[in-house]
Amino acid sequence: MHVINKSMVILLSLLLALLLFAAAGVRASGPNGNVRMDAVLSVDVSTSMNESDGNKVSYEAVKLFVDMASVEGDKIGIVAYTDRIMREKALLQMKGPSEKTSLKAFMDQLDRGPYTDLAVGVDEALKVLENGADPSHTPVVVLLTDGNNSLPPGRSQSDSDRLLAEAVDRAKSKGIPIYTIGLNADGQLNQAVLERISTETGAKTFVTSSASELPGILSEIYARHLKLKVVPLQELVGSGGYQEVPIEIPNASVKEANVSIMSGTPVEVKLLDPKGQAVAIPSDRVVHSVSKAYSMVKLVQPEQGMWRLQVKGVPKDQIKISLVYNYDLKLTMEPLPSKAWRSGDEVPVTAYLESGGQKANDPELYKRLKAALIVTDLQTGQSEELPLTPGSQELKGSYKLPQAHEYEIKVRAEDAGYTRESAPVKLTASGGSQASPVPSGEETANGARWIWIAVGIVLLAAAGLYVMALWRKANKGFVGQVVIEVKDEDTGERTTPQYRKLNAFKGKVTLHQLLQLAPELAETKDIILRPGPGDCLLLRNMTACVIEKGGRVLDAASGKELRAGDRVRIALSGVHRSVVLEYMK
Repeated sequence: MHVINKSMVILLSLLLALLLFAAAGVRASGPNGNVRMDAVLSVDVSTSMNESDGNKVSYEAVKLFVDMASVEGDKIGIVAYTDRIMREKALLQMKGPSEKTSLKAFMDQLDRGPYTDLAVGVDEALKVLENGADPSHTPVVVLLTDGNNSLPPGRSQSDSDRLLAEAVDRAKSKGIPIYTIGLNADGQLNQAVLERISTETGAKTFVTSSASELPGILSEIYARHLKLKVVPLQELVGSGGYQEVPIEIPNASVKEANVSIMSGTPVEVKLLDPKGQAVAIPSDRVVHSVSKAYSMVKLVQPEQGMWRLQVKGVPKDQIKISLVYNYDLKLTMEPLPSKAWRSGDEVPVTAYLESGGQKANDPELYKRLKAALIVTDLQTGQSEELPLTPGSQELKGSYKLPQAHEYEIKVRAEDAGYTRESAPVKLTASGGSQASPVPSGEETANGARWIWIAVGIVLLAAAGLYVMALWRKANKGFVGQVVIEVKDEDTGERTTPQYRKLNAFKGKVTLHQLLQLAPELAETKDIILRPGPGDCLLLRNMTACVIEKGGRVLDAASGKELRAGDRVRIALSGVHRSVVLEYMK
């Protein structure tokens, strides 16, 4: 890093520290509890999609998103765009099966046309939200395209860029995330534009070279936006007979369980409840949706216990099954004691889950819960996480205020199927507890002046040390190398082992970089390696990929150490491939 860049980082960090010191607003929390969603899906229907998506799998993917939405409450709209709006469907509130049927029928009626202008798709999706969104719902836009702009005569790229910039600024100001999906079938996708749209609005970009991956991507976007998780259940090879898949309903707070079945041809399904009784499909409590690319079984208010789904597919057909729970759960932190806080004080923290607006009293909810207290020093910007102890009906912990600063405190809880955060709370700690004589007159003015000068010096010094620590961390060198193999899970073929020396990288490297930025493996850009203590590697997984070590699933969401000789297998979620990575010195 050049000296000028270091200086700029230090200057920006000092400005950030001052802004944090002065800030008084509370940041809004993400979706939590039984949240309703207002979603607009903006779909590229240009004629180029005839080649990249000849079977119109993108239409089926939109239908899957619709089917995953809650039976009642969510609102969904659709925009079909080229360089203009071909057709659109205003936000429609789900009240039962008929609304979903209407939206899916709308998709089947779409035609395709020439030209493409991403800006039109983004701008119109925001207009649909602005004209029909419910302020109590959480908004989201999903944009799907297969390539670059192809503008009609008379419209310049600068015109499109200007409209897109204005639309993205609008989305940012209103807190509307825009998830983008790039279907890169011909290798001409302008991925940088899609990533800029998503990054600036706090969302994520997904890229695939195969339309068959689109339903899975839409499923992940749905789950990610609502702080849920896609839980892979099983991958089957059709045998011509029924094959059984267990489905666990872990507690009574599961509002809906969405079982998605991706297959090349439609499958037949049967269902047994936890008592072993056959359940009619469809019925009042089971919604069954069938499409060209997927089947879905939605359990509504399912009974707690182990259900059994029986799936019958045609011989040799690949069948991929996954599950997304819709939870009626909210995480609440009890009010902090009302007092004047001082540095050195111990802040007691208690949090609990709510279901249906009431404190949840089910001990099963807390058994597998991983919870942490997240404390942010608003003057330095530093955050730390402290584990909380789960009880039968609450989470408990405490935090000792280290300095006379302003802090933000919140609780995060994570289960296999969801993540929840409490609303953040601010508190201010004054100086130590020893009382001092109260000066008056000129002594007071001079004393206050010197106190502020001293505080300023301390803040500047602390900010400088903090920035230097960050810079050193970002530039720490790696030791050793990794060996990488990629396996196609459909054919069993493996690539030749590739050796990647790590000393060419500083601070961190993504698995996607080590895979030479292969577009079809783009999801691995959120699997990060950093140099750790004792020449180990710190592996962090921020994706839906499943990482295994020694045959056991490795929870690397918060980082796991890899030492020389360690070998992990990473099952990708976006494509049917896996990556084997071995660390060597």
